[in-house]
Amino acid sequence: MTPVEWGIVALALLGAFFGGVAALGIVRLPDVYTRAHAASKSDTLGAVLTVGAAALALQSGISTAKAIFLLVFMFLTNPTAAHAIARAAQDQGIEPWTLDDGEGER
Repeated sequence: MTPVEWGIVALALLGAFFGGVAALGIVRLPDVYTRAHAASKSDTLGAVLTVGAAALALQSGISTAKAIFLLVFMFLTNPTAAHAIARAAQDQGIEPWTLDDGEGER
C-alpha cells in the first residue's frame, strides 16, 4: 500500500470511530444539552475525517474541490445547528440534567 492509501484508510477509520462515539453519546447521554454536545463535536469530526478520506481518494480536480466545499460547509453548519437546538431547548425552559434528577444514577 502506498502512503496515500494508508492515509485514506486512517482517515476513514478515524471518521468511523468518531461517528460511532457520536451515536453512542446521543443514545447514552441524559439530556438535550449533552446530546447536542455529542452531536456537534464528535459527529462533526467524524464526518469531516470521512469526507477528507473521500477527497483524498478521489484525487481529481472537480470532485476533490466539491469534497472540500462539503467539508467547510459541514464544519460550519453542524455546530451551528447544535447550538440552535440547545438555544431552542433553553427558550422552552428545559432544565439541564443534574445528579439530583437521577438520584446518583443515570
